[in-house]
This record gives sequence, structure tokens and C-alpha cells, in this order.
Amino acid sequence: MLKRKLGNSELEVSAMGLGCMGLSYAYGSGISKEEAIKLLRSAYEAGIAFFDTAEAYGALNEEMLGEAVAPFRNEVVIATKFGFAGGDPNLGLDSRPENIRNVCNTSLKRLKTDYIDLFYQHRVDPNIPIEDVAGTVKDLIAEGKVRHFGLSEAGVGSIRKAHAVQAVTALQSEYSLWWREPENELLPVLEELGIGFVPFSPLGRGFLTGAINENTNFDSNDFRNKLPRFSEENRKSNQALVDLIKGIAIDKNATPAQIALAWLMAQKPWIAPIPGTTKLHRLQENIGAVSITLTANDLQEIETATSKIAIHGARYPQQMQKTVGK
Repeated sequence: MLKRKLGNSELEVSAMGLGCMGLSYAYGSGISKEEAIKLLRSAYEAGIAFFDTAEAYGALNEEMLGEAVAPFRNEVVIATKFGFAGGDPNLGLDSRPENIRNVCNTSLKRLKTDYIDLFYQHRVDPNIPIEDVAGTVKDLIAEGKVRHFGLSEAGVGSIRKAHAVQAVTALQSEYSLWWREPENELLPVLEELGIGFVPFSPLGRGFLTGAINENTNFDSNDFRNKLPRFSEENRKSNQALVDLIKGIAIDKNATPAQIALAWLMAQKPWIAPIPGTTKLHRLQENIGAVSITLTANDLQEIETATSKIAIHGARYPQQMQKTVGK
């Protein structure tokens, strides 16, 4: 698989990574440990060398990733995250220096490694100066426990303040054909500062694959049930975007998911999306997007067509939105 550097850093990753959250968290019951390890190793064999997890996804998530990549640890990039009290998003934020250190040490054990390639603050903590967060990670880098510092869902003010203390290698935020807000302020600032961008939910939490419609029923413990954008009414309204992508996919002899991912990778050379999946055939489908080239004319046609489509529904409930973009 092609490689990309995240911004001006020396961190080189596969052009597409794999988001591990859904293996055990958020999207229903997940899959067994054996199935997860098989999927992760299949991803590596297919060229993916960039894996994303977090303390907040539960101990099992990091443990499965650590076990899966142990035979080839030094050939892959592992990203994980800190920033919630007790590792539980329901308990609020906690980016106190002592907690950052505790999470780092715990994650190292779970991941069966002696260094974390990319250590993100999962959400900006308004109670802790971002300079203190960056300084703590800077110390962990000096100690060899961490190699690169990242932020997730941070706003431009926090990014600038943190970057002044410790170079931010990557920002991870949602970005896709149905959530394009990062284009307004974030992408210009990332380009200015030489920071890479790692879009999560590049397939709109599955919606852009075309496999979800207004009649889809999610598991009771699937967090999409709580997202305004996934209400039955909004799914019906947003189907217009999926239909558009399907039409482009037919012309390119590709799938909607592949077009959505190829579009993202065509935006900037320092963007590396991390679609997640629990299914081997979906993994293979996603990887196929790397070999799809969208021309300038293709991109302009997509731009013109999507500009006429309004997306309905907020991406998060109001309470969750409070921790985003700070």
C-alpha cells in the first residue's frame, strides 16, 4: 500500500489506516477476540500499517490490537488516546498530567509494547491548560514512551497553543462527504502548521456505504441510536447523498464506500483516513479505494453535485457536542 507522511513530521503511515473502535465498542456487541485478531492481521497482510485504538474503547480493544500486531510490532504505527476519567466517556474528561501518565503506562501494558507511536488527547479538557497537556506528552516523548503527539476533535485555538509547546503530528476529527466542517478552519491551519489529518468516520459511520437506509434497525446498544443524523427521518432525507455517490461509483466500476474514501484521500496528501469494520469483505473493499484515482474533473463534478444536497441532522447530541472543537 502507498505510504503518507502526517504533515511535516517523520511519521509515515499507510495511506489508509484501520479504526479499531467498532471491534468491541459503540457499534453493538462487536466481535470475538479471535475474529478481531484475524481481521487485524488480515489488514496488515493487505498493507495496512496504521491502527487506531483508545483507552475509552475498553481494555479489551487495546489488548486485542497488542496481541494481533505483536509479531510485527515495529512494522506498524499504533495510535491510542487518553483524556477521560477512568477511561469512561460517561464520567467526564480528565487530562491532568498524572492521569495522562497513568493512561500511557496502562496502554503500554495492554498493547504489549514499550512505545506508543501516536498518543492523542481524545477530547480537549477545559479544566486543564492545553499547554500542560502538551508539556506532559513532551516529557513522555523525551522518556521514549511516546513518539508523537496528537489531538482529537480540537479547535484551532487549542491546536495552536499545544503546537507551540510540543509539535502536534496529527489531528483526528470526523471528516467525510457528509461532514465537511473541517474545510472551514481546520484544514487551512493544519496545512499552515504542517500537521497531518486523520479523519475518523470517513464513511459516515457506515451510512455512505449504501448499506444503511431509513428502514435499518440498529442493535439496542449501538450508539448511532443516539445520533440525530441517524434518526429515521434524517436517514431518509440524507439518502440523496448516497444515491449521488452510488451513481459516481457505477461510472468508476467501484463501490460507494470506495468513492467516499478515494475522495477523502484526494483532498490532501497528508490525510490518512481510518475506516473501521468488523467484516473481512468490507476491509478488502475499503483497501480497494487506495487504487482509485479521481481526476480534477471527477472532483469538480462531485463538488458541484454535493453542493446542491443539504445534509440533515446534527452529528452529535447537544451534550456530546460540548466537548468538540474547543
